[in-house]
Amino acid sequence: MSERHTYRVIVRGVWDGLGEASRARLLAEADDHGLASMTFTEEGSLTYDRALKHFSWRFTVVSEAADGEEMAAAIAEDRAESALTALGHGFRDLRCTVTDLDTMKVNHKGGRR
Repeated sequence: MSERHTYRVIVRGVWDGLGEASRARLLAEADDHGLASMTFTEEGSLTYDRALKHFSWRFTVVSEAADGEEMAAAIAEDRAESALTALGHGFRDLRCTVTDLDTMKVNHKGGRR
């Protein structure tokens, strides 16, 4: 049986070539996509501000540990691209930051000495 890891992936990008309809929709929904909405989920959590310059999308990805962080990044980036394309929003310069939750060290305050 193969080992699976859970990854938190942040996909960051830049809005690009937004049409009037996209700009209007994003601005109308901006309050729903602010700092308070920053959560990691399988379907992703999109955050941006009213300047409509940058955005980030937070995903939880569960995949084979042997595939590593590169695969988790590719999966999350594909999810973001697919969702943005389906919504009709232009974007560019996607980049990912990946954290493997199964290999993270947890430092407890007040721990044993």
